[in-house]
Amino acid sequence: MKKLTLIAAAALSLTACQHDSLAGSSSFDMKSASAEYITASALPVTTVNSDITTNTTWSGVIELDGNIAVKNGATLTIQPGTFIKAKPNTAGEGRGVLIITKTGSINATGTESQPIIFTSYRLLDGNEDTTANPGDFGGVVLLGDAPTNVPTTTTVEGLPTNNPEFYFGGTNSGHNAGTMKYVRIEFAGYDFVGANSGNEVNALTLAGVGNGTTLDHIQVSYGQDDSFEFFGGTVNASNLVSFAAEDDNFDFDNGYTGTITCALSLADYNSAHTVSGGSPDSNGIELDNNAGGTSTTLLTHPVINNLTIIGAKNSAQGALYENGIHIRRHGRLTLNDAVVTGYPVGIKVEGTGSELSSASTYSSIKVHGFTTSVTGAGTAGIPAANLLTGSPAALWGMSQPFYNEGGWNVSPRNCGNFQGVWTKYDFSVVE
Repeated sequence: MKKLTLIAAAALSLTACQHDSLAGSSSFDMKSASAEYITASALPVTTVNSDITTNTTWSGVIELDGNIAVKNGATLTIQPGTFIKAKPNTAGEGRGVLIITKTGSINATGTESQPIIFTSYRLLDGNEDTTANPGDFGGVVLLGDAPTNVPTTTTVEGLPTNNPEFYFGGTNSGHNAGTMKYVRIEFAGYDFVGANSGNEVNALTLAGVGNGTTLDHIQVSYGQDDSFEFFGGTVNASNLVSFAAEDDNFDFDNGYTGTITCALSLADYNSAHTVSGGSPDSNGIELDNNAGGTSTTLLTHPVINNLTIIGAKNSAQGALYENGIHIRRHGRLTLNDAVVTGYPVGIKVEGTGSELSSASTYSSIKVHGFTTSVTGAGTAGIPAANLLTGSPAALWGMSQPFYNEGGWNVSPRNCGNFQGVWTKYDFSVVE
């Protein structure tokens, strides 16, 4: 595929008009296009409908038509200020999925004032009254050959099976898929099989990705499934934001053993929520060793430093969710400096072999649950003074962390500049 360089000067001149990013909202219907998107909609659009096999640069506005795989040693470079959208299918879903295979890499290095934005095609139609929907963009998938606890012939969730290009896992802990920095992924999620198949594309999927990869300042908003899902691998990440996820904000399985530093899970209780067996199924973190719940030589065991999980302020709204953190199926988790609040259950550890690891700094963990603060193996080490129940949810020293209550502010836990100009929580036009 020939190199795509699209009026870089125009793309780089887009300055994020995000002075409204701190505002809370009492409604999920707030997704009309802001000036930032109206400006971008006037740029030329390049449609990409074939795999990338040579070094390629994107800028301006890119439209993905179907699965686009980066492979054969190619590097995809995405310039700051670039917008990437999906071409909708007949049902109106965004069918564009960007896949960085084991043999490809990505260099998506945005800036604080000009993040790289994967977003809804609806917001780029030039009409400020158009609203976006979860599922308008497919998703971003990074594949690597770092260790997992499943066969290396496993196809990553959400993509067509029995295609070796979509296999993940191997023995290379230092695998390098490239860089994603100052990136927003909005309104993503796609199911190639059918609705609620359990085989969906997440907003950002990381499968067998190694610790040579850089993931920093990435925000996922309004995802149709999970915001971030890690299938094995050793990749580390910093400054992650998951906002208004329909399902889980962070999902770990298949032997993931990396470190996450500075992460925020922020609920909008007016958004859609998953239900399983008639009961709420949305979690701040869901963590499994594997789907079968078996013990393996390599166990899922992330380390998370400086974690903030914010649900709803009151128990009536909180009932739409399940657990702040759910550790199960032989999964393990080490936590250092964590605050969880606004879920029915704060931390739930379930099943033999699952645990909140003793490597955690228990004194730095503070947990609220409307009904139960903590339960299960390893949670007894958290001091009783750091455990609260009841309604309203605990602030744990934050200014006003509940998004739907207006004027939200997670300070002093704003470790990743979560309310800076690179983030966006309100798409309405502010004159």
